[in-house]
Amino acid sequence: MGQMMAIDYGKKRTGIAVTDDLKMIASGLETVETVKLFDFFKSYFTHHKVEAVVVGLPTDLQGKVSEVESDILEFISVFEKQHPGIDVHRMDERFTSKMASFYISQSGKSKKKRQEKGLIDKVSATIILQNFLEQIQK
Repeated sequence: MGQMMAIDYGKKRTGIAVTDDLKMIASGLETVETVKLFDFFKSYFTHHKVEAVVVGLPTDLQGKVSEVESDILEFISVFEKQHPGIDVHRMDERFTSKMASFYISQSGKSKKKRQEKGLIDKVSATIILQNFLEQIQK
């Protein structure tokens, strides 16, 4: 058995979340500078078995994809070439940043910590992954 990983891809930073090996619970793992993402995967995949990744699909209220989607598609293409044994899925990430900000604000963290973009990215990835888990369990 292995984990699932979610990727909340951004031009500067990328939030990463993973499941436990039973694929029941999503947890925020890390926020990585996007330019260092493939180095992160190389290291992480050496120590952990990841069966699939879920990449956020950035859409607006009308269902149109945002401008970062072209970067995401390029990222996915490279990822699939470097890691052919890992399935790639997409998951709508609408409202995840707003939800992440809300959850963080409710957590009792300081205002400075709540405004930290890296934390929001990591929590957003966790929400994407948890939503995906709930969808596949139906």
